[in-house]
Amino acid sequence: ASSKVVIEEFLHGIELSVFVLTDGKHFKVLPEAKDYKRIGENDTGPNTGGMGSVSPVPFADKSFMKKVEKRIIKPTIEGLIDEKIDYRGFIFIGLMNVKGDPYVIEYNVRMGDPETQVVIPRIESDLVEILASLKDQRLHRKTLKISNQVASTVVMVAGGYPGSYAKGKEINGLDEVGESIVFHAGTKIEKDKVVTNGGRVIAVTSLSKDLKDALELSYRSVEKINWENFYYRKDIGQDILALNNS
Repeated sequence: ASSKVVIEEFLHGIELSVFVLTDGKHFKVLPEAKDYKRIGENDTGPNTGGMGSVSPVPFADKSFMKKVEKRIIKPTIEGLIDEKIDYRGFIFIGLMNVKGDPYVIEYNVRMGDPETQVVIPRIESDLVEILASLKDQRLHRKTLKISNQVASTVVMVAGGYPGSYAKGKEINGLDEVGESIVFHAGTKIEKDKVVTNGGRVIAVTSLSKDLKDALELSYRSVEKINWENFYYRKDIGQDILALNNS
């Protein structure tokens, strides 16, 4: 038997993801996002790779994000420098908002899916130029302009996911979507037709002036797309809307 006992603090709150870009010396904070991991509505059932996401997150206001920057982001970058780790790229920080205070759940050295589908569309600056500045540690000289629009993503999956599911189902209606961005994940072209080739098949992202409108756009687009035995959650963002109305 192990001689060590690990005691973890239980964190009760709302999760969110904060994304940081660093050149090893400087950093820029990208738009934050909230994703929905469980397969079932009202966050029930098994975990998945993500069934949807929204950005921005209303409770991540200036006061909250100042705490994130001071308590978490700056010490993280300083820690990398102190440890002589020359890391240049994305840092994904999974956080829990506990009564207005941020607590770290996890770190990743990448972006997240499906959070990326709501984060990147809100960046109005030339992202390629910003990424290129990392090489010579010139990130601090670049301007990161973020749109005030709200983004929402709804993920469409194969029936049975995250368990066993069928592939090769023809996807219809893609050409009918004009007001949203359709991101392909588990798809391929077979005999000039787009067919399913994974569990999480498509993510549909929309931008609008507020979350209600963005969600309506995404779901309107989702309703135009179909294949045999597809599934999507119909409650993405509803907890945030309820929070806004409370």
